[in-house]
Amino acid sequence: MYIGKFWLLLALRLASPALGNPLDLDIVKHLETHCKPGAKMTDSKYFTTTKKGEIFELKAELNSDKKEKKKEAVKKVIASMTVGKDVSALFPDVVNCMQTDNLELKKLVYLYLMNYAKSQPDMAIMAVNTFVKDCEDPNPLIRALAVRTMGCIRVDKITEYLCEPLRKCLKDEDPYVRKTAAVCVAKLHDINAQLVEDQGFLDTLKDLISDSNPMVVANAVAALSEIAESHPSSNLLDLNPQSINKLLTALNECTEWGQIFILDCLANYMPKDDREAQSICERVTPRLSHANSAVVLSAVKVLMKFMEMLSKDLDYYGTLLKKLAPPLVTLLSAEPELQYVALRNINLIVQKRPEILKHEMKVFFVKYNDPIYVKLEKLDIMIRLASQANIAQVLAELKEYATEVDVDFVRKAVRAIGRCAIKVEQSAERCVSTLLDLIQTKVNYVVQEAIVVIKDIFRKYPNKYESVIATLCENLDSLDEPEARAAMIWIVGEYAERIDNADELLESFLEGFHDESTQVQLQLLTAIVKLFLKKPTETQELVQQVLSLATQDSDNPDLRDRGYIYWRLLSTDPVAAKEVVLAEKPLISEETDLIEPTLLDELICYIGTLASVYHKPPSAFVEGSRGIVHKSLPPRTGSSESAESPDAAPSGAPPSEQPAVIPTQGDLLGDLLNLDLGPPVSGPPVATSSVQMGAVDLLGGGLDSLMGDESEGLRSDVGGSPAIGGTGFTAPSAVMPANLGPPPSGGLGDLFDLAGGVGTLSGSHVAPKTVWLPAMKAKGLEISGTFSRQVGAISMDLLLTNKALQVMSDFAIQFNRNSFGLAPAAPLQIHAPLAPNQTVEISLPLNTVGSVMKMDPLNNLQVAVKNNIDVFYFSTLYPLHILFVEDGKMERQMFLATWKDIPNENEAQFQIKDCPLSADAVSSKLQGSNIFTVAKRNVEGQDMLYQSLKLTNGIWVLAELRIQPGSPSFTDLEVSRLYFPPPFFRCIQLLSSFHP
Repeated sequence: MYIGKFWLLLALRLASPALGNPLDLDIVKHLETHCKPGAKMTDSKYFTTTKKGEIFELKAELNSDKKEKKKEAVKKVIASMTVGKDVSALFPDVVNCMQTDNLELKKLVYLYLMNYAKSQPDMAIMAVNTFVKDCEDPNPLIRALAVRTMGCIRVDKITEYLCEPLRKCLKDEDPYVRKTAAVCVAKLHDINAQLVEDQGFLDTLKDLISDSNPMVVANAVAALSEIAESHPSSNLLDLNPQSINKLLTALNECTEWGQIFILDCLANYMPKDDREAQSICERVTPRLSHANSAVVLSAVKVLMKFMEMLSKDLDYYGTLLKKLAPPLVTLLSAEPELQYVALRNINLIVQKRPEILKHEMKVFFVKYNDPIYVKLEKLDIMIRLASQANIAQVLAELKEYATEVDVDFVRKAVRAIGRCAIKVEQSAERCVSTLLDLIQTKVNYVVQEAIVVIKDIFRKYPNKYESVIATLCENLDSLDEPEARAAMIWIVGEYAERIDNADELLESFLEGFHDESTQVQLQLLTAIVKLFLKKPTETQELVQQVLSLATQDSDNPDLRDRGYIYWRLLSTDPVAAKEVVLAEKPLISEETDLIEPTLLDELICYIGTLASVYHKPPSAFVEGSRGIVHKSLPPRTGSSESAESPDAAPSGAPPSEQPAVIPTQGDLLGDLLNLDLGPPVSGPPVATSSVQMGAVDLLGGGLDSLMGDESEGLRSDVGGSPAIGGTGFTAPSAVMPANLGPPPSGGLGDLFDLAGGVGTLSGSHVAPKTVWLPAMKAKGLEISGTFSRQVGAISMDLLLTNKALQVMSDFAIQFNRNSFGLAPAAPLQIHAPLAPNQTVEISLPLNTVGSVMKMDPLNNLQVAVKNNIDVFYFSTLYPLHILFVEDGKMERQMFLATWKDIPNENEAQFQIKDCPLSADAVSSKLQGSNIFTVAKRNVEGQDMLYQSLKLTNGIWVLAELRIQPGSPSFTDLEVSRLYFPPPFFRCIQLLSSFHP
């Protein structure tokens, strides 16, 4: 059927996103209906006119008595509107044209109204009566057109007139009107959600799911899904087996868009058992053969999700795997753009279930005329599907690709060969041989990529393929890319003992040291240090030269720090340096670019959407996505894990705990505003790892006399040191809190399994209460408080006073993330409402299992308190001694070994004045706050106390306190690099000076 050129041009213009006027799909559907066959293609004239004074002419024509002339005028107005001309001045005249029986003219006028109603809301009211009248027209097309147009006019004044016509259209006898009204409810909800709820439209929409017409069902599902996305907590789509059965019945009869809406809705349903999941899969499977790729991907999404609930032992499970492959393969015969979308989705599917496409390798072979983005995506999937069964075929293809003319594609192909070697061990030798053949081509970028991947092969298979090093060294002069140069330097340094002229090779790189990239400089520094440790007599001058260049002539902090570390290691303990620098390296993993399992499970739930193309969750790229609910796959049959793929980790491997990292201080007020003011949830304990450093005697033997002859045996025993935070100690730079649990139920004794003594009452200093939140800043609520530690339990002692004229109730408290993970161990218990002028005293138990973030100052705590009036925020500083645990006394031998390990940069010195106490009194007072004296001695009239303490997060602090009778001072303090020497010093000063 012939389509008039005017309508075709209008459709294209309105569909352009630049104009912001997306064309309604129903209008496009009726374009053919209202364009006469055989019409001449002369309507383009409406878009090319440039006459001056045209507005006045159009005004006259719009008010003409002749219907044809009026229709021509409206066409000209719409044409001017679509090319960007302002024809809003004609609004009253165009509205007057609504009173017509001509459906084509009415559609044009409605288009005009949708475009200009927002800028002319008062004028738009004029059209309301016509809308209401059209909603009762005998022609269902006009009724649907009227209600759709009213829904598209985003003017508040119009919406109140829309309710009655919409209510009638939702129960209209014609299904076309009902399906249009269903979508209109979603549009109205976007404009005025409260109005939709008050008018009961949501209940009517739910009733439409049981409609006899499948398209009405599909549109009702689409509308409810749209509303539910903007209001995740509303639970509008309360699906049950009965409603699911209705949706599956409608699935077979509705249009392709309707099928997509229903399938997406099904993907959000959680079957009650594997039998129901299998039943749904059986009824969805026929959609895989649909001609529309969007329907296919939506069906795949449903099946991928429900397969999680099916046992792999079922025959149906294997049948379903076989049925999934052909439709995915068929998608690759479409246009390149569709191929790319399909490939991005297939990439996710292959990572989750590679067995689906394991026999379809050939369809991912690259064609000569594929666009580069399709080629690269196919290459990635080929590697994921590579196995011992098909590796020969894959390698032959990759070698062919490496001779192509497209540089980016060739680079990716060469890297793919290396990835095959790492993934399939049996193919490693053949891969290395292929790479050597490619190096012999002497094509510069091929050679460089080959060297980079050979370095990774050396890491995966040490002492196996080093015979190729000589060939690599021949191409040294041709390397000009930083990554290739760094890889070659690593190879030379790592295998320096096998390369006769390794020093000459590295020296050649050293000549232009300052012109190299940071990546090459760092690699060169490490390689020369390795060379020196392997051949110390021949390369002493070379290592001094590179250390000088790195530490004195460089302004790069990473390079300078690494240079200083190597310099200190080599100058103090070469044996320790050798153990550190030449330590055995862990083997690299097979797949380094796999999507993290939890994210992969979420992305599987978004197959067929932009999230599956970007490989990012919607919250990462959708503006205003705070309401988006994160989806996950259902739990696998027989497993307690809800989102963990059984293929993500080797069978029988214990789940490794991921070390959390202390986050940087961000938008703290924003964090507090989003706090969940419920009771805290304790997390699992996180184990700390340790890094050993060479022994450094900072005291010159000052402690040896404390230990007698035992110290000789401990001088080289570095491995027994406990965990100390910061560089130079034996703890990671990111320090995690231990899981203490609620203190009243055993406290630290449960965690450390201590035999006794830990639960005893200690005389820890408790500061007097101070005002934290003045009444004038909290609408009459005044909060005073202090912190204490008793019997191994930390508590916040609060005094709440109501200075307002109204009763306060419904109290809750929450802490923001802080340096030591302090969090309430129980809700804020105020059993009776707080009357005006009433004060209540509460002791809130705390633990250290909350979220961790380094604060400034370190002991800063930000608190949110909620009551029936508002939420209030304040911050306070807590004393560090509440974090000193009761088992903080270190063994003497351990103390000596650890003290010697601490580098100079971790030493801080302070003086305490006005402390008239003796050494014994100070020792006793500090022990009351869990600062323990490990040893004591007198040197030249000075009492010297060697003390240790341990924080709740496992950090140890060692200190030396020198007390001169009559002038006591605290001179030496050894701490980690967590920036708390000043607050720690103030804590010691307070504890040693207070008078109980």
